[in-house]
Amino acid sequence: MAVSSGTVVTLVGSGSSELITELGTLHNVDAFSIAGDEDEAARRISRSPASFVVSDADPLAHVAAAWVEFFDDRISLETLLVEAEVAADALRAGRAQLPDYYLVLDPEAVEGTWRHWWFGALSSKAPTRVLPVPASSGDVRRQLRRLPTGRPWPEAFPEWLTRLQFEVPDRLLTGE
Repeated sequence: MAVSSGTVVTLVGSGSSELITELGTLHNVDAFSIAGDEDEAARRISRSPASFVVSDADPLAHVAAAWVEFFDDRISLETLLVEAEVAADALRAGRAQLPDYYLVLDPEAVEGTWRHWWFGALSSKAPTRVLPVPASSGDVRRQLRRLPTGRPWPEAFPEWLTRLQFEVPDRLLTGE
């Protein structure tokens, strides 16, 4: 898969579809809602000439859901490991690309283990790549204009995915 020349941003959280529609009206922003169709998302992202490519496409969506469900005692370790290996293989083979940034909408509303996925496990790998932002068009626009620079996603990220069972949510340690 060809890599986008623009800054790739994934919006996650309630209200992302409406915000994506609004952002699509901005100059030099290619915004589209395509969650669930990873192949189409990859094609659209790689072909976009825009400075910012904003979507709800998340190559880690299945892994994240499996991680949350594993630590919430709803699935087995094997299921988590399968999802992690599928995502790791896609990243290694270039069939998937991590976004440059995840903007997590309304972070105060993110509950339980999901909070620990976004602001613990995932953000620990590249802290400036997972950013909380209020779910308003103005706030997201401002965040796009001032995205921080920082370390990139680690080269060994796919291998980290295969060890996700060791990324224990803070709530298990603090009794949340």
